[in-house]
Amino acid sequence: MKFSFRLTRFLEQRVNEIEQFYSSASKKQANASKSGSAVKDKEKHVPSMKKQQQEAALREAAAAKRMQELMRQFGTILRQITQHKWAWPFLQPVDVEGLGLHDYYEVIDKPMDFSTIKNQMEAKDGTGYKNVREICADVRLVFKNAMQYNEERSDVHVMAKTLMAKFEEKWLQLLPKVTEEEKRLEEEEAEAQLNMQLAEEAAHAKMARDLSNELYEVDMHLEELRDMVVQKCRKMSTEEKRKLGVALSRLSPEDLSTALEIVAQSNPGFQATAEEVDLDIDAQTESTLWRLKFFVKDTLEVQAKSSASMGATNNDNTNNHNSGNKNNINNANNKRKREICNAIAKTNKKNKKPAS
Repeated sequence: MKFSFRLTRFLEQRVNEIEQFYSSASKKQANASKSGSAVKDKEKHVPSMKKQQQEAALREAAAAKRMQELMRQFGTILRQITQHKWAWPFLQPVDVEGLGLHDYYEVIDKPMDFSTIKNQMEAKDGTGYKNVREICADVRLVFKNAMQYNEERSDVHVMAKTLMAKFEEKWLQLLPKVTEEEKRLEEEEAEAQLNMQLAEEAAHAKMARDLSNELYEVDMHLEELRDMVVQKCRKMSTEEKRKLGVALSRLSPEDLSTALEIVAQSNPGFQATAEEVDLDIDAQTESTLWRLKFFVKDTLEVQAKSSASMGATNNDNTNNHNSGNKNNINNANNKRKREICNAIAKTNKKNKKPAS
């Protein structure tokens, strides 16, 4: 029994996992359907999750190598700018205290200089620039800060404006390569996400198939166990069947409906919720009869305890006040009960042999 319980919990967890995956995947289906034919073609050759991860690592390494080459070319531009005769005011951080620039940090939000840019380009601890555009933004910031803080006619403002123009001219020469690389990265990322989604769907589809097979095997095993139990059950006597029919008539409408559902489980053709039910006790399997007997026994015990408890707590005045409503409810609830009981009685009478 412990093994069966653990197996059930394991299967439930796998079912939940698959349901959650397909629930989230269905939200993305609208976007994926736009390229449905392409998706179907790729599904035929979907790499495994492990293969996808390996390809992603290789792709990232190749992209990093290409970006390093772009940064090397950008470094060439940066050296040309910093070697200019007017670049010296921008090579190191501004000496705010030495020059007495008391309002510098009130005017400039983010100071920047070429030595800081160079250090960040050479950083190996992951704090460096991730792409060329980040470096370009800081180079522009160097000149913008100088032009913002210094008056338009001052030497530093003119030097910064001149060098910025030269930088923009050289940047335009490198920009097509940067744009091409960005477009390539975007396309590769989109394709990688699609392939990863297809790989996940394929993996979960396989999991669903395997789970279906396991559930089928469990069902077969349970069917074998049920057959073994039925074979070991003794046949119910005629008197026991009669008592069972009487006990069924004592059930509440709700419990009687549950009993009929038990009958329907082993008899697919039995309509438990039909308005008129013809229940033939003698036609039921032994396993159904014993299940009914145990259910009726437990239910009547609970019903008896409940009735005793209500009788002890309710006084006569309350009973008299509610008697009219109770009669109406009982009449409605007992209607279906009488129908079932009449069907049982009719069946017993039909199956009873005449005395010789």
